[in-house]
Amino acid sequence: MALDTINKQILVALQYNSRLKNTEIAQKVGISSPAVAERIKKMEDAGIINGYTTKVSYYELGFQLRAIITMRAFMGKLKPFLSQVKKYNEVVNCYRITGNENIVMEVVLKNQKHLEEFIDQLISYGETKTQIILSSVIEDEMKF
Repeated sequence: MALDTINKQILVALQYNSRLKNTEIAQKVGISSPAVAERIKKMEDAGIINGYTTKVSYYELGFQLRAIITMRAFMGKLKPFLSQVKKYNEVVNCYRITGNENIVMEVVLKNQKHLEEFIDQLISYGETKTQIILSSVIEDEMKF
């Protein structure tokens, strides 16, 4: 499915706030509300829009640290880790990557002690490197 200017504007509006009403989007993009609904449905059917989410403030939930942890799995430990990582509540994103490391995780933690305990769980699977996230510059934003 090709995206025209209006579809791109609809996607930008939905990325900003996925709870916008079709009438509000219609006002922004200059077409009728039923036309917006039809375009959104077509983009959902085509797999361009594949869900709507709620952004959560981990900080307000008591998680004072966010970190990026890269891991180089030990021989024979990658597949067991890929099964286990889904069980860690601290992991909010996990990617299998190319290069010297096999895994990149974004994690949320209550404090420095929690970070230490979490890394202790990981070290049986591989060598880790940790970077603390200070702030988000760009997050989940597609630019057209």
